[in-house]
Amino acid sequence: MATQVAVLDDHHGLAPSYFDKLDPSVFTVKYFPETLRPYNNATASEEEKLELIKRLEPFDVISTLRERTPFPRELIEQLPRLKLILSCGRRNKAIDMEACQSRGIPVTATIDKHVGLVDSTTEHIVTLILAACRSIPYHDTAIKTGKWQTRLVTSISGKTLGLVGLGRLGGAVARIMSLAFGTKIIAWSTNLTQEVADEQAKAQGLPVHNQDGEKTFRAVSREELFSTADVVSVQLVLSDRTRGLITESDLSKMKPSSFFVNTSRGPLVVEKDLLSALEAGKIRGAALDVFDLEPLPLDSKWRNSDWGTNGKSQLIVTPHIAFVEERAMNEFYEQQIVELLRWSSGQTLSKTMY
Repeated sequence: MATQVAVLDDHHGLAPSYFDKLDPSVFTVKYFPETLRPYNNATASEEEKLELIKRLEPFDVISTLRERTPFPRELIEQLPRLKLILSCGRRNKAIDMEACQSRGIPVTATIDKHVGLVDSTTEHIVTLILAACRSIPYHDTAIKTGKWQTRLVTSISGKTLGLVGLGRLGGAVARIMSLAFGTKIIAWSTNLTQEVADEQAKAQGLPVHNQDGEKTFRAVSREELFSTADVVSVQLVLSDRTRGLITESDLSKMKPSSFFVNTSRGPLVVEKDLLSALEAGKIRGAALDVFDLEPLPLDSKWRNSDWGTNGKSQLIVTPHIAFVEERAMNEFYEQQIVELLRWSSGQTLSKTMY
């Protein structure tokens, strides 16, 4: 009997060009490009959970993309035929690895073979910061609807970028903004110290002190970051400790002229608090690539077209696209096929997440 393979959440239709080359006598492949409501989402009904189980339970192998369909233990235990998960990236926080390990279900990984000085996510973060400050989407729409120069733009040069999290991504963004625009860099996270900030500056090829004798990356308090930054950008990993970390208390400290950017994970921020702040026009604008529930429901307030009018803050939204770069996405599927064929022939998998 052929191995049953489900390919999930391929929004761009890339997977068939790889999976359709498989021997149909060995593999039967079915595609599910539309993402169902996440099984572990608090608002998912029992009917929606059963729908996802019904979709997945016939399959031996599931190909998934990071962060689209979560696989908590509760779901994995409902899939008795599942023997292999083909994932992408070096990690996938949406999959319960302990549950997979207890079932003996390997989870494969992929790598981006062409990462240069700047990766796709870093490019997107910098792009959103600039697009928000320069009101790029607003002016594009204005011109196309017959208007001309209806809003001033904001410069980021010489201003302050506040990073919530100063890891690999935060450091890369800080380096670009500092070198290209002379942006002052401040950072905060629960365990960040000035010593760690100094080490991150050195890791980015920068001196610990700038030409004015100030720290290149300055670790500050939570209050100072939110109250003084001209742009606040979130670069944290979602975990039980960081879920809901940013609240109304933080957002209320931001300057009316400031911007809020989140490309990490939606649940890092209490969504209702952010919505409330933006609907009331408490800050100048926000740029978001991530949300509590993805894909966004059609009736989501984030999809409204009146942002930036009637006292509301400006808003740029993109569909969790920061890491969805065409070359990397094609490589993901190419590597998944290699791992699937290795597994099917009894060979050792070359890249796994546990």
